[in-house]
Amino acid sequence: MSTAIELEVFRHLLVSIAEEMGTVLRRTSYSSNIKERRDYSCAVYDAAGKTVAMGDHMPVHLGAMPLSVAAAIEDCRPGPGDVVIVNDPFRGGTHLPDITAVAGVFAKHSKKPAFYVASRAHHADVGGMSPGSMPLAREIYQEGLRIPPIKLIRSGAMDEALLGLILSNVRTQEERRGDLVAQCRSLERGAARLRELIARYGIVRVERNMADLQDYSERMMRAALAPLQDGTYRFADCLDNDGIGDEPLWIRVALTIRGDSAVVDFTGTDPQAAGPVNANYAVAVSAVMYVFRCLISEDVPYNEGLLRPIRLIVPEGTLVSALPPAAMAAGNVETSQRITDTLLGAMAQAVPDRIPAASCGTMNNLSFGGVDPRTGKAFAYYETIAGGMGAGPRFDGHSATHTHMTNSWNTPAEAFEHQYPVVVRRYRIRDGSGGAGARRGGDGIVRELEFRGDAEVTVLADRRERGPYGLCGGERGAAGANLVDGAGAVAKFRKELKAGQRVVVESPGGGGHGLLS
Repeated sequence: MSTAIELEVFRHLLVSIAEEMGTVLRRTSYSSNIKERRDYSCAVYDAAGKTVAMGDHMPVHLGAMPLSVAAAIEDCRPGPGDVVIVNDPFRGGTHLPDITAVAGVFAKHSKKPAFYVASRAHHADVGGMSPGSMPLAREIYQEGLRIPPIKLIRSGAMDEALLGLILSNVRTQEERRGDLVAQCRSLERGAARLRELIARYGIVRVERNMADLQDYSERMMRAALAPLQDGTYRFADCLDNDGIGDEPLWIRVALTIRGDSAVVDFTGTDPQAAGPVNANYAVAVSAVMYVFRCLISEDVPYNEGLLRPIRLIVPEGTLVSALPPAAMAAGNVETSQRITDTLLGAMAQAVPDRIPAASCGTMNNLSFGGVDPRTGKAFAYYETIAGGMGAGPRFDGHSATHTHMTNSWNTPAEAFEHQYPVVVRRYRIRDGSGGAGARRGGDGIVRELEFRGDAEVTVLADRRERGPYGLCGGERGAAGANLVDGAGAVAKFRKELKAGQRVVVESPGGGGHGLLS
């Protein structure tokens, strides 16, 4: 077993590799979605495809990526110089815009990968019925190009025929090519850094420290669970609707704590929906991993060991583990947030002094596209809009921030208006939208855009019918709202707008915590 000092050194070495991969991806990408919003994630895996280290990127990506890595290994067995890509939600992906690239890392004279590196990036368009590839769809075939695990690069050479097939099915070809190449470059950097570790420390020592880091994370998770009161804690929360019907869709969880282990059971969750809010098993795993990681106050390595003490029961055919051909675009962004809210609601019964009220609970997804009247070229854009953070037992919630499963940045208004035919008319904090309580929830955002050319606009949002819940007597945060030219719009909609028309997204505030004195 490694010494404590050596283990800490290797933890930082491996995390720095994932972070450096992310830096390469961001700096070499073409789209503002990756370059400015940083909607990407990178990670390092052992020879079995188990997570060793992740960058400080997107929680909804990172917990789900091991299933993409497993699918790439099983279907393609990547060799030296190969890069496998996949976005199929039924083969380890999350939703179609998230394309994952996977490569093996080979030691000298070895025919089998010693490690794997992977990067996942949200591509602003992968085809489908609406620009931005986040449509109000009824089946996955409408959402864009679905890519099973397949080699984009073979023995160091790009498969131009495959790349051509992909680019023929998207609206912004130059941008997609650039972002895919950037992902491949990030893998090259990660592989190079891992080979440097092997050269410096030897492969046996590197592998031993990887395994010890996973074991350490398991021990830390068990230590966090052990003091909790044994019992079963239940909670339910819902999405407003699926964008097709008007009925709420319920997620139900039973959290059972027994000693230093836990069972998370989603039995009773509503069946998969007609609209695009369905999540898959990978998204459910990602949300569970995130919530349990939050129980540990120390800066523990975010790797496969965290999940070892936790057993998941996720019934197939439900909203949290949908089957083909379910539409999936909003499952990764909206349902992941509601899974998190539901599990935190159950956790609050076990540790009420540590769990905050519900945060915004939606990523407020806005996508649009058309032909830029300034250039005559097609454009497509996607963004998530921040909201209010839930208040905790000892703190007020932050305003205008991305919470829980999202960790993206803001696209600066100057860059946004320069690249797209849009004017940002308002972008401010939505004062007073946070829930009242002894600790007040954070406020949401008001974002108003005016289009300078015709555009097709899609909004996939939630928490428009009921605001995020408060805890311990705290009040709900204000529900969000969508408007088109001043008129109210539903939570999830698609509209064709003319030049001069405006869209306003008002994001929810976070829930309050504790009774007002």
